[in-house]
Amino acid sequence: MVFVAALCAAALPARQTARDLDEKIDALVGPAFQSAVAGFPCKIKERGKPKMLRWESVDDCLNSAVAAKVDWQSLSSNLSELRGGIRNFSVMEFAAAVDSVLAKHTVPFEKMFIVKDEKALLPLTNSLLRFLPAGSLQDAPVFDRVGTLMGTFAGVYSYESSGSGNPYHLSLFQYADRNGEFKTVPDKLLLDSFGIPWKDARSQPGFRLSAEKLELGVR
Repeated sequence: MVFVAALCAAALPARQTARDLDEKIDALVGPAFQSAVAGFPCKIKERGKPKMLRWESVDDCLNSAVAAKVDWQSLSSNLSELRGGIRNFSVMEFAAAVDSVLAKHTVPFEKMFIVKDEKALLPLTNSLLRFLPAGSLQDAPVFDRVGTLMGTFAGVYSYESSGSGNPYHLSLFQYADRNGEFKTVPDKLLLDSFGIPWKDARSQPGFRLSAEKLELGVR
């Protein structure tokens, strides 16, 4: 795979358009995405009142898709080989192009999870938010674990903690309450604290690969 990517890079013209670049990146990213989603759909059971999909099963399905099925080292190497043959795009521009191409590859929730109860809540776990495509679930109703309507989903944001010498990143979300005011979630470790009805989420884009595991020389 690395050898093939090297040949592709060598064949590139000294200068090329953004469209050319996207096509070359997509040729490498596409197979990685297909590897990640090959294990979908996962059968997810519900529990509690109101019924909510088991958060640990949701997280296990998502995290195993990228941990075991995507060869991040090879993909990083192949993308680096590709970047080596490009002169008119900076490292940051190349990284932005990679992220843009990754964002184009998505799969809906109904292709990810097998759910029996249409009324069950899909838990908004940190892992689910981490892989959520931009714009997905916008304005969908958000309920807490006891079934109280909190408001409507208003997007994902990142939280970083540098305390205790072990920095970590979490994906969290905002919601608009019933007065239209934007709120952040009170809990950092979400698990099954909040959920969206499966019937509202099922057709929405639910998964995309994140560039966080790629080594492109951008930090």
